[in-house]
Amino acid sequence: MDGRRILAERTGTTAPPARLGAQIRDTLGLFRSSGFGRRAALLVAALVGVIGLTAYMQIRLNAWNEPFYDALTRKDMAAFVTQLGVFAVLAGVLLVLNVSQLWLDQTMKLTLRRGLFRALVRDWMAPGRALRLSRAGKIGENPDQRLQADVDQLADLSAALGIGLFQATLLLGSFIGVLWRKSEGFSLSFGGQSHEIPGFMVWCALFYAVAASWLSWRVGRPLVALRAEESAREAVLRFDLVRISEAAGRIALERGERAETSRIETSFAGVVGIVEAVILATANLTWVTAGYGWFTLVAPILVAAPFYFTSDMSIGELMMVAGAFTQVQGSLRWFVSNFAVIATWRATLFRVTSFHRAVLAVDRAEAAAEAAGPRIDRREDAGRIEIAGLHVVTPQVGVRLDPPEVIVGPGERVLLHGGSGSGKTLLFDTLAGLWTRAEGHIAMPPPDRVMYLPTRAYVPPGRLDLALCYPEPAERYGHDQMVAALDAVGLGHLSAALGESGRWDQLLGQSDKQCLVFARALLRCPDWLVMDDVLDQLDPEALTRIEALLQGRLARLGVLGIGDGATPSPVFGRVVQIVAEPGSARHGAGTAAP
Repeated sequence: MDGRRILAERTGTTAPPARLGAQIRDTLGLFRSSGFGRRAALLVAALVGVIGLTAYMQIRLNAWNEPFYDALTRKDMAAFVTQLGVFAVLAGVLLVLNVSQLWLDQTMKLTLRRGLFRALVRDWMAPGRALRLSRAGKIGENPDQRLQADVDQLADLSAALGIGLFQATLLLGSFIGVLWRKSEGFSLSFGGQSHEIPGFMVWCALFYAVAASWLSWRVGRPLVALRAEESAREAVLRFDLVRISEAAGRIALERGERAETSRIETSFAGVVGIVEAVILATANLTWVTAGYGWFTLVAPILVAAPFYFTSDMSIGELMMVAGAFTQVQGSLRWFVSNFAVIATWRATLFRVTSFHRAVLAVDRAEAAAEAAGPRIDRREDAGRIEIAGLHVVTPQVGVRLDPPEVIVGPGERVLLHGGSGSGKTLLFDTLAGLWTRAEGHIAMPPPDRVMYLPTRAYVPPGRLDLALCYPEPAERYGHDQMVAALDAVGLGHLSAALGESGRWDQLLGQSDKQCLVFARALLRCPDWLVMDDVLDQLDPEALTRIEALLQGRLARLGVLGIGDGATPSPVFGRVVQIVAEPGSARHGAGTAAP
């Protein structure tokens, strides 16, 4: 199977994989859109300057070998001490350059990560995209890994490989001339004649590095797909662990520890299996890279030895030639030493670009699905809520209303009543615009005048005042307003904790979280509430308080509720039945219902 297609399957996308050049162009375009391009350009310019100066100083240091070792050969103490002073100056300058390069290198990595992270998050968090991506199949799984671990690794490896490649190329260009000049006069005798070979040591270094590079490529090629698979399996394991941590209470109630242990061990076994394959592939590659590295210690001397023994070359010149040979073959072996790193970089680049392409593609996929399937006529500029002929269909369930026409004017309260499994949440998502596979007409007031209250209230972690005002900043409302809102819904005891941070989604019970959302509504002052089984989540005391609030202080609000009516509420003056029907494979096929 084609290697790029293997990568596609193992990193969670079924789309035809883009070539490396296209992936790099996509990533550069993504980074430029982040606003960090100018900063990165300045860092690149600084790195080019520092690396260029470093290469020049290394040429000077290599040239220093000749007078230093010649002084040792002559046992010339004065020249020896002089060359030690020269070395101190060269080493001091190189130290400053190395520290500067390290700082620029790390800053470049951070800048790349900031830019990629900002651009990806902005595209991912465009209205409705994160939800649509979560329904898109395997590519939508574990976005946390793509945005955190993969972006971090891609930024780190891109900077390291880019800087390393430039430095190796510059050193190669700098020292290849030195090595070529020092190879002048080298000849081989065969057939009774002496044949001069221009640049003999350059060709030896080139052959040596190319042979090792080809062998490394052959041995290390499987690492690309293996690294991608390793990242995917690690993400699955991490997701399972996070899920268990968040559902620990419910698992304990079901005595499900043994089942969850088995699930985790299965996920971990998958990780172990792929890591073992990576270890084996890396070990095979190490035979080449390590063997190459050890032989390199004597290779330059072995290549220059015939010339040294048959000419008047001094020991200082020999060490200078050996140093130049080491720099040339060291630059050429950059690919050899970094093949495993390049494999990891390619796998990570593929994961990030495939995720970004999927983020952008979900809009087109949604539009295509709407064009091919049922279409809903929706507008969001009405002065009331209007529903006419609504028919929502998925492979699992179909939903319609009886009567089919529902109008909720300002201050009116209507309950859409349905039993368990009747598609209440699907209907709620359709009204909120999160599910579009439907037929009929929906007219809603402007989005900033409507609040949608789902069955499970969303309370973000962090400071309580931020959770109360979400998604607005806490500074938009005064402290006294927040305290009054909490008091009105029976959460006055939390007023002292408004500035405290915590996992409020875990610290608060379901009833308290719904009350917090009603406090949020008091601050936001919408004209309409659309609720999905919200009142049924409240305990009796909280229900009494919220009903009084809806009939008193919030009496002007239009309310469209969805629920099973298990607890008759005086809030609603009219009831419309939700009618559940068998689903249809024709509508919404391939997309899970919310």
